[in-house]
Amino acid sequence: MPKLKIPSSNDWLEAVLANFDAFLLDHASCEQKASAMALTLVNHYPDRPTLVQEMMILAREELEHFHQMLWLTQAKGLVLRPAEKDLYVQALRSEIRKGKELYFLDRLLVAGIIESRGCERFGMVASALAPGPLKDFYQEITRSESQHGALFYRLARRYFNPTEAAERQEQLLQREAQIVEALPIRAVVH
Repeated sequence: MPKLKIPSSNDWLEAVLANFDAFLLDHASCEQKASAMALTLVNHYPDRPTLVQEMMILAREELEHFHQMLWLTQAKGLVLRPAEKDLYVQALRSEIRKGKELYFLDRLLVAGIIESRGCERFGMVASALAPGPLKDFYQEITRSESQHGALFYRLARRYFNPTEAAERQEQLLQREAQIVEALPIRAVVH
């Protein structure tokens, strides 16, 4: 899994804990978007059987997470909101280069970095919650996100020269750190 250059701030965690309902709704939206992103990769790269297999598994898993989030939010009497633009994801995706192969490599690496940041943040949330089902849920989501981050990096090394993939990932991780530092503190996943 990609090693992030900077940790999320405690201010972010405090914002999440102060407005946990907003965080839950954003988390639900993120899971829905992650499932759709995996299916988009299947549609864009049907000639890559390993990628297609892995993305189908990922899409189903992310959809199951979305379903779990739907149950959680409905149990709290919350109603899903229309999808909003994710400032973090938009900024990171703007780093994706043009050109068929460059674009494909960067898409894989950016997806892995997004999953890694999610892993780190869900882990922070899990650590802050009192023992119980919600804490258990976030511990499990943390493990899952860790596997997803590693999956995308593994795919990047499969389809590209490992040295090239590692060098580009390092560049994107440096940029990701700058993006995180510039983000407003809000009760959202990213």
